[in-house]
Amino acid sequence: MRDCTSLDTMVEKVKDPMSSNETTASRQHAYSGPALPQLPEPSYAERVRTLFSLAAVGTLSTLSRKHPGFPFGSLMPFALDPAGRPLFLISNMAMHTQNLKADPRCSLFLGQADGEGDPLGAARATLIGPAEPVPASEMASVREMYLARHENSRYWVDFADFSFFRLEPVDLYYVGGFGVMGWVEAADYAGAVPDPLASAAPGILAHMNADHVDAMILLARLHAQLEATEATMTSVDRLGFTLRLKTNDGMKGARINFLREVVTPQETRTVLVEMVREARQQELN
Repeated sequence: MRDCTSLDTMVEKVKDPMSSNETTASRQHAYSGPALPQLPEPSYAERVRTLFSLAAVGTLSTLSRKHPGFPFGSLMPFALDPAGRPLFLISNMAMHTQNLKADPRCSLFLGQADGEGDPLGAARATLIGPAEPVPASEMASVREMYLARHENSRYWVDFADFSFFRLEPVDLYYVGGFGVMGWVEAADYAGAVPDPLASAAPGILAHMNADHVDAMILLARLHAQLEATEATMTSVDRLGFTLRLKTNDGMKGARINFLREVVTPQETRTVLVEMVREARQQELN
């Protein structure tokens, strides 16, 4: 989206020349007006799979040997296998490794970086399950997957005191922001795939928030019935996007769906241009 033609340029011909200008629960949490229809959104399983696919480091909590019953947190680089299971390369000397050998039960937590500086408004997820050594028969493939994610680990991957562990998900918990949360079945997570816009999303958000605030205010007015003075696109996926809006009644949130599913940044740009063009045309009629 960084190098796309301006939305304003694409729809200039329909502007008025006289003008100077996840879920139902999540929308109700931010919207104080009449109930809006529920819009199709990616499932929690897809959102968690996307979140884990974008991250490379999380917080691993193991059960302390020294203080039984207490969790022990560690910064943990990880990679994912094709089923979305986290892979760890850990030293026998590390406290978390010693804890896992005594009791494999653990959790891996990660959060999505929030550019607006509001961590409670950002997505995060916790994966729980046992983490146990990878069998020798799978070592070669696991080694390849891990090094593809953490190239620097090549310097110590073959040290005798390092070994691979794999976390087998038993359950997952997802928080997508204020009022958006729920458990995700391990089987649903394993069967989900990352959103096709996942890697491009930061660029799309940056472009929209830098250059097209007026367009987002317009879309919020027509699609979410919210009058805003400021708008920030906080997330985007194959089915739509979410906005954080400053209104006279305070901060509001809105989910707006695309006219059709998209899978590339170019398709995203094309659909957004169409939506803004239609919105401006409706305001003229």
